[in-house]
Amino acid sequence: RWSPVLLWCVFAAHAVTFEVKDGNSTCIKADLNTSFSITYNTTNGTSAARFALPSAAAVGNGSSCGGGAGVPPELLVSFGAGHALTLLFSSDGRLYRVASISLQYNLSDTSTFPQSSSTGLMKVMTNVTEISARLNSTYRCVSPSTVSLSPEVNLTFSDVHMEAYMSGANLSTDESVCSADQTVTTAAPTQSPRTSAAPSPVPPPAPQRGNYTLTNRNGTACLLALMGLQLNITHRSRALNQMVSEVVNLQPNRTTASGSCGVTVATLVLTEDLTNLTFTFTLNSTTQKFYLSAVNVSAFWPDMTDRFVEGNGSLNFLQCSVGRSYVCSAEQTLSIVPSFSINTFRLQLQPFNVTASRFSAVEECRADQENMLIPIIVGVALAGLVLIVLIAYLIGRKRTHAGYQTI
Repeated sequence: RWSPVLLWCVFAAHAVTFEVKDGNSTCIKADLNTSFSITYNTTNGTSAARFALPSAAAVGNGSSCGGGAGVPPELLVSFGAGHALTLLFSSDGRLYRVASISLQYNLSDTSTFPQSSSTGLMKVMTNVTEISARLNSTYRCVSPSTVSLSPEVNLTFSDVHMEAYMSGANLSTDESVCSADQTVTTAAPTQSPRTSAAPSPVPPPAPQRGNYTLTNRNGTACLLALMGLQLNITHRSRALNQMVSEVVNLQPNRTTASGSCGVTVATLVLTEDLTNLTFTFTLNSTTQKFYLSAVNVSAFWPDMTDRFVEGNGSLNFLQCSVGRSYVCSAEQTLSIVPSFSINTFRLQLQPFNVTASRFSAVEECRADQENMLIPIIVGVALAGLVLIVLIAYLIGRKRTHAGYQTI
């Protein structure tokens, strides 16, 4: 698990620069300040080896810029007597991230692991990291953060400046700053602290409407979605140290769409920076209706103390007949779990049976139908009122004329 820590070390760690090239082109550059803590068995019990990445560490032969056949970029750092640290990268076209971290260490190195009861190479790894940045930006994290590779092995990174999928030889001036560095510090209060309720969040304006399309292998559209999305998440605030409800708009110009189209199941994945939102739609072949059956979210916003991960796979929202598109211009609130809901605005959706890359005939949500019904009812009521007044006027006029008849 990746978690920010304040670490007091009895060993010195220094930033070391590593660069991976493909010919003359640089694809990975990293300034790493890394410390290791490894618990190992000895002849008398257990011991802990604590050491830093040495300045003599070098880029190993396993490093690569990736390329064809889906091979990802990889930074392999060799040091000491057979030790190696490996960072494997991935990208979704908008963000790049460290997909996995692995460490090979040599228990036969008696200077690092004195009196070890075992010998030979050991390897541990994790794919749980929080290292993520926008493409063409430098990942920066000055704050110490620890990665646990196993119960016995921990790494601590600090003062990290790193970039993968580089477009130039130097680190980008644009930076993606880690959440630990975004923590807001305030002066300590001079009076006794008092517990107060979290301030009511100021709701953002209505979100912009995004246009999200999935295509199948032949390039034709198989899922169409037009919608503005607003996420409402209850989480522990890093700044206030209490639970808050935060409402954030999904920004279409920063959001990428991916997913898959199936005969009875379709998935739409929307990714904006460190927010990942997955919609699953299911087609009921018996009723010939589709509906939103599951929603999953993973978010790590600047004020969150930890990554927020929630989901619900037993939903029944946005129901519509197959061969039609679901439309709801009114604002809707989809309650996923108690701590997470989605507000939709000006929604039009068709996850199945898309033809000619266009929406089919619409099927309106109940809210829109009711909104259309209200003016009709008001109009009928006004017409009825006018009719009553007119009849009353005619009756009154007839009686008036009757009073002036000649006797």
